[in-house]
Amino acid sequence: MARSAVPIITRIPAVMAGMLVLVLTLGTLIAVAMRAEVGTGLSAADWAAIKFTVSQAFVSALVSIIIAIPVARALARQSFRGRGALITLLGAPFILPVIVAVLGLLAVFGRNGILNAGLEALGLPTFTIYGFHGVVLAHVFFNLPLATRFILQGWLAIPSERFRLAATLNAPVGRLLEWPMLRSVLPGTFLVIFLICLTSFAVALTLGGGPKATTVELAIYQAVRFDFDLGRAALLACIQFGICTIAAIVAWQVTAVDGFGAGLDRVVQRWDGSRSIDFAWIGLAAAFLIVPLSMVVINGIMSLSELPFSIIQAATRSVFVALVSAIFCITMALALALQGGRIVSIIGVLPLSASGLVVGTGLFLIVFPFWRPSDLALPVTALVNATLALPFALRSIAPAVDGVVADYGRLMDQLNVTGWTRLRLIMLPRIRRPLGFALGLAAALSMGDLGVIALFADENGATLPLAMYRLMGAYQMDAAAGAGLLLVALSLLLFWICDRGGRIDADV
Repeated sequence: MARSAVPIITRIPAVMAGMLVLVLTLGTLIAVAMRAEVGTGLSAADWAAIKFTVSQAFVSALVSIIIAIPVARALARQSFRGRGALITLLGAPFILPVIVAVLGLLAVFGRNGILNAGLEALGLPTFTIYGFHGVVLAHVFFNLPLATRFILQGWLAIPSERFRLAATLNAPVGRLLEWPMLRSVLPGTFLVIFLICLTSFAVALTLGGGPKATTVELAIYQAVRFDFDLGRAALLACIQFGICTIAAIVAWQVTAVDGFGAGLDRVVQRWDGSRSIDFAWIGLAAAFLIVPLSMVVINGIMSLSELPFSIIQAATRSVFVALVSAIFCITMALALALQGGRIVSIIGVLPLSASGLVVGTGLFLIVFPFWRPSDLALPVTALVNATLALPFALRSIAPAVDGVVADYGRLMDQLNVTGWTRLRLIMLPRIRRPLGFALGLAAALSMGDLGVIALFADENGATLPLAMYRLMGAYQMDAAAGAGLLLVALSLLLFWICDRGGRIDADV
């Protein structure tokens, strides 16, 4: 994101956005570190939480990429009606509220789910989704599509001419083309998913628990909400930040090897492989994604009319938080993208090493001596959600801003078009598409967040994901299903409105 001379007016918002990110990441870490009770050391339960956190993230990432390899290979080799829609579906779990997906998994794999009903009918032992394997199952559900998309891009990047040449020479495609590609793509994919699983609080909260299935983030939550042991929570937050930082640094350092060169952009035609095996993998992956989501829709429709008024109030709070968070996130991302430079790139990835619960713990420690945390639950949640969505928004907006600067930068400088005029007349009309997409993505991510709000909110200030979790905890599964369907509908509606708004009458 190199830039020529940047007007001062664009630097001030970028400096303010960068300072805010530093305060919410490194600043909250300092607040946490100052409160941490280092001298007391870690208990056996704390060490167990650390071990569980790392092991479940490692296994989840490993299983996700192992299954994703044949699925991505099948999608790369086969062409069929609905292939594009299926690939689009692979992106849905990323914006799907975690608590809703967990409810769908419970409907399939839970005690009264479809799987156990079938096992009981056959006289076989039943399956329990709670514990280590349940957390791994949920993480695979979320990250299998992501891994498949990453690996599929690697396959599609191999020029079709390479496959034609291999077929002509009867050369082994797997050893000469596919394995080198996987060797370059898999390490980065594994580390990204590993980092995501390290900070997955909602999955551990709903499917973990107990001494043997507690993550570090869940231990932080329990220390604050149940024990009110802020010193122990601060110490665990420091450990969580350290683990995430190491994983983020390693992921940042992993780079792909040289590619296969350029081609003529022809459609890839494959003559190898079994069509039946490929479609079997595609069918299994599609069923794994679609069946739990279908159960949420079916059960939710039957329960929508029975939703209590408190759910409507919680939904209103969630929409408010999502909109404020999305607007704030886009404002910061745009300010940083307009500034550009290596420092902005570093600031933009800082939130990846700081989980929402760690940032929330730091803010809790800061505000607790002065205000009731519940009074600041909604604004703090919106602020933290905006910061955590910043890397994704910046990744979407920055390339578009770079393109406009490359195409029109010198002309704008010669005509002395600066400041708000430059932004309104030249920049915004040409980056509306990525801007709308980033706005919708930030709103959807904030809509389904169950992290900071769980630390700050009281009984009367819950957002929709927290209210849904409380219904599940009270075994009101029908009401939870209705709330889950409402949450999905609102999340997708916000994303669609923002994304569609960015594409209407866009110049490019």
